[in-house]
Amino acid sequence: MSDQPAYRADLRIDVDAIRHNVRVLSARARDSGARTMAIVKSDGYGHGALTVAAAALESGADRIGVASIGEALQLRAGGITAPVLCWLYVEDDDFGPAIAADIELSASSQESLRRIAAAAEQQGRVARVHLKIDTGLCRNGCPAELWPALVEDAAKAEADGHVEVVAVWSHLACADELDHPSIDRQAERFGLAYEQARSAGLNPIRHLANSAAVLARPDLHFELVRPGIAVYGLDPVPQHGDHDLRPAMTFRSSVVSTKRIASGESVSYGQQWTAERPTNVALVPVGYADGVPRTLSGRMSVWLAGKRRPVVGRVCMDQLVVDLGDDQVADGAEVLLFGPGDRGEPTAAEWADTIGTIHYEIVTGMYRPRVTRTVVDALVSVDSGSYRNDHSRQELP
Repeated sequence: MSDQPAYRADLRIDVDAIRHNVRVLSARARDSGARTMAIVKSDGYGHGALTVAAAALESGADRIGVASIGEALQLRAGGITAPVLCWLYVEDDDFGPAIAADIELSASSQESLRRIAAAAEQQGRVARVHLKIDTGLCRNGCPAELWPALVEDAAKAEADGHVEVVAVWSHLACADELDHPSIDRQAERFGLAYEQARSAGLNPIRHLANSAAVLARPDLHFELVRPGIAVYGLDPVPQHGDHDLRPAMTFRSSVVSTKRIASGESVSYGQQWTAERPTNVALVPVGYADGVPRTLSGRMSVWLAGKRRPVVGRVCMDQLVVDLGDDQVADGAEVLLFGPGDRGEPTAAEWADTIGTIHYEIVTGMYRPRVTRTVVDALVSVDSGSYRNDHSRQELP
C-alpha cells in the first residue's frame, strides 16, 4: 500500500494560491487607481464560492460578484458582509430578499429597474443598482438606443429615494484577443454611455475590465475591475507574458489495482488501444461522470509515481487505465490528473487545449456528486475536528 492518503476523486483547493492571485490582480488595479471585485459565480468556478470570497476579501478585493440572487444570498448566509453584486435573473426572481440583504443588483432594462425600485419601496430600503449597457457582447445589457430612457428612469428612481445608482458597467467580448478591434470599439461605446448617465444627473463609478483586461488593458480599469478566471490562477492571456498566477485546483485520484497484460491484449471499450508488448496497467476510479472528458481518450496522461504516464483506451464513466510499462506502483498510489504543473503534471489548460475548449469549462465542470473537495489553507486553525492535520478540510457535494 502507498503511504499517501487514497482518494477516489478529489479536488484539492489551494487557498494560499487564491490569496496570491488576488494580491497580484488587486495590485495591478491599485496601480490604475481602481478597486477589485472578485467574481465567484458558479460556486467559485468550481473552487467553492464562500472559500474564494473570504480569501479574496482578505487579499485585496473590495467586492464580490456572482451571477444569481441565490448565489449572493448563500454568500450572505456564509458570513460575507462586503458588497456583493448579482446580475442575471429569471422572471420569477424576487428582488426583496436581495435588497433586504444589501445585495447590489444590476438593471439592464426599464422593466428590471422598475421591479427593483418597487421591491425596494416595499422593503422600505434603498436598492443599490449597477446599470448595464450592451457595448457589443449582445447578451444581457441595455441596447444603446434604449439607454437614454433607462438612465432617465434611474435618475428619477434615485431622486424618489428608491435606488442608488452605484455603477455603469459592461462586458468585453474579446478581451483575450489582445489586438481585436472590438475592444476599443466597446470602450468607446462604454464611454458614451457613461457620459449619458452623467448627463442624466447620475454619479456612478465604472467597471468594464474582466481578467484579460485587468492583465493587459490598464487603460480600461476605470474605478473598479472584475477578475474572474485569473483569481483561480488560470491565465486568459498567456501570450501577454508571465503574470505570476498560481492555479489553485488539483484533481487527484488513486490507483485501485494493477495487472500485467500480454502483448496483443486491448484495453477498455471498443478496444481502441492494444499493447504492443507485455506491460503493467493501473486502474484509476475516475471517468467522465467525474469530470474527465471522454474526448481525452487516447490523448491524455497523468502524473503517477514520479512521472507522466499515458492513459490508454477509452475514458469510461467511472474509470480509466494508465500504462505503466514495466514499472510497478502500489495500490493507493496518488494519481494527479491535473494541477498547477509544478511537478510536471498536466494542467487544466492542457486539457482544454487538447480538446479545443477553455480552461474555464474544465474547472467549473469538475465539482460533481462523487467528487469531494479538500480545501487546504495554511492560515486555518486545526482545532476543529473537521480539519485535517495538513490544515485542510474536506467538503462533500
